[in-house]
Amino acid sequence: MTNACLFSGGKDSTLALHKAIELGAKIDLLITMKSANKESYMFHCPNVEIAPLQAEALGIRHAFAATEGKKEEELKDLEKTLVDNNVGLLVTGATFSRYQADRINAIAKRLGIEHMAPLWHINPVQELNEIAGRYEVIITSVSAEGLGTDLLGKRIDNEMIGRLKEANAKHGINLVFEGGEAETFVLDAPLFKKRIVVEKSRTEISGTNGVFYIERATLAAK
Repeated sequence: MTNACLFSGGKDSTLALHKAIELGAKIDLLITMKSANKESYMFHCPNVEIAPLQAEALGIRHAFAATEGKKEEELKDLEKTLVDNNVGLLVTGATFSRYQADRINAIAKRLGIEHMAPLWHINPVQELNEIAGRYEVIITSVSAEGLGTDLLGKRIDNEMIGRLKEANAKHGINLVFEGGEAETFVLDAPLFKKRIVVEKSRTEISGTNGVFYIERATLAAK
């Protein structure tokens, strides 16, 4: 059986992977769902193409799985991927979304596999502080009132946490972006043997929404 992590390359899946390993899980495979639908209900989209570089930095095997990203139908693609890879344990970065957690739990029950969600109901400020202190994470999309496009490509650090708290107080954004307010990409983490350096990027902005696309990246010594 394979111990896998559903891995987008964002902060939640990366932090969940680290916590699962700290709890004693041996992860053999990182699975990245590549959705044709940028509005997928289940899967992160921006910059997933760079996930193999993160996997190389971690020294863990990586696999892509394609999905059209249609609501509910995309779950069948995930289930097939788990079966094809003989997954017995699946780690996810689920935090608060019952929509996502309930559906993954249903798949896990149907297949007889264990679903491990180390971040479930984590304190949002605790997560952000841990990210700022031990990880190098940048914001790669914004799509909520209170999150300006000037945040794109910026690191989540103590100053950023202050801005996010202000946006939470004023506009009610979810601090861990559970509602899709923003998305992230991890450039470095404690278990990375090398860090990722962005060599070329572009930003697309539409009104108050925007996406930071990584066009070329390499690994560098830490």
